[in-house]
Amino acid sequence: MPRPRTDPKPCPKRSARRTALTAAAATCAVLAAGTPIAYATLGDGTPPATAARGTAYVETRLFFGTERPDGGPDVTGRQFWAFVDRHVTPSFPDGLTVQEGRGQWRDSHGVIERERSYELILLYPASEARTRDTQVERIRAAYERAYAQDSVARLDERTLADF
Repeated sequence: MPRPRTDPKPCPKRSARRTALTAAAATCAVLAAGTPIAYATLGDGTPPATAARGTAYVETRLFFGTERPDGGPDVTGRQFWAFVDRHVTPSFPDGLTVQEGRGQWRDSHGVIERERSYELILLYPASEARTRDTQVERIRAAYERAYAQDSVARLDERTLADF
């Protein structure tokens, strides 16, 4: 049984409704295909032809746990910053970012570990990637040795940076 209309406005003509629904469906199809909303209103859904900004860089992120698998005391904030001063800053004096967090991972014995952690973010020109790779690997090895860690996770991404 149809519901009674409570809206006092007259219903638009069927063809006008169909046109509006078709336009809405086409817009949704463009947006669902992954086109950013700002581009969806430009007509054909392609981004404007603008040059990308920045220079080719590599972003390396290292993830340092603070609990020691050997049962020793957790790495303190003071110890971590001393490690950064001694092992990271000499190789990356132009700058770096450290974020504190909480992490979770499965250790070498299959146990889920949750711990306080640090994320170190380094940016360097892509042209220096080979040299920097060696420096990053030294940092990882030094932390694993100094604090009896199973590993230091590493994530590398190519990006553009502009300063």
